[in-house]
Amino acid sequence: MGAPDEVDLRHHGDAEVGDGLADFAVNVRTGMPPAWLAERLRASVAGLAAYPDPRPARRAVARRHGRAAEEVLLTSGAAEAFVLFARVLQPRRAVVVHPQFTEPEAALRAAGHAVERVVLGKDFTLDPDVVPDDADLVVIGNPTNPTSVLHPASTVAALARPGRTVVLDEAFMDCVPGEPETLATRLPAGIAVIRSLTKTWGLAGLRAGYVLTDPRLTARLAEVQPLWAVSTPALVAIEACSTPDAVAEAEEWAVRLATERNRLAAELTARGLYVVPEARASFLCLRVPDALGIRALLRQRGYAVRRGDTFPGLGKDWLRIAVRDRASNEALLKVLGELGI
Repeated sequence: MGAPDEVDLRHHGDAEVGDGLADFAVNVRTGMPPAWLAERLRASVAGLAAYPDPRPARRAVARRHGRAAEEVLLTSGAAEAFVLFARVLQPRRAVVVHPQFTEPEAALRAAGHAVERVVLGKDFTLDPDVVPDDADLVVIGNPTNPTSVLHPASTVAALARPGRTVVLDEAFMDCVPGEPETLATRLPAGIAVIRSLTKTWGLAGLRAGYVLTDPRLTARLAEVQPLWAVSTPALVAIEACSTPDAVAEAEEWAVRLATERNRLAAELTARGLYVVPEARASFLCLRVPDALGIRALLRQRGYAVRRGDTFPGLGKDWLRIAVRDRASNEALLKVLGELGI
């Protein structure tokens, strides 16, 4: 069991970029949104005089995952979903499985909850037995940010038990071709799945996400959510990106991503770096001696990467690198080589 240490839980990749730096720090797909989606977003402006109507987007998400509409709550990005859970739930023993995205823990702490950390061991694979039996709230990501580890669906589902809520962050699940380990379509009792359109569709500035869980918990979350929390353009995006054609387009990208990610991981491994194995998301997590120093040198050369020391369970020898197109990745590898890596 990891004791809480003083790390900046509110430090995210967007703080690393700017000043013309090549962005390998933020896990949002570049070159997005596609033209067809951008056109729909522009057209949505004509309807801004009316209050947002979430019903069409909610039905579209339900169809996309084979769920009932009553199991869907649309949110202003995944970040709002974490805040809603922190407001609604009153856990006696809340556990966050690290390393992972830090915003869930930050939201719980901001709501006044005590949080325990379970830090995964070698290669950051999940063993359900490391979670205390009496934990009544467990938060975990899959595939996990920043490690890029994809846990088997059966292993995650084994966390569920009577009296416990498992909040599962699947913000990067559409990076995985076929999504074989998603629980969105299965939704075991006691598990709530959070999804986001931010990463694959390049919509970080729009704030579009949703929760899938049982109707009673969905209703409780909705009660503490502000009215009209999701804007009309975001609703248009959610509906559009939930269609079969859009899902197929995302699948094609995920296949291409996997090829380039595996190539980049092999290149870095060949240089003697430890890359967390079996990466399945749109980024790699790697251990580099004096990672903070390397990060500073890369910034001097025009490249931003994500520091790892603000993730509980990592430290000053870790970096997270987003996977970009081959030409961009080659340019980064060249600079790393010039730095002796």
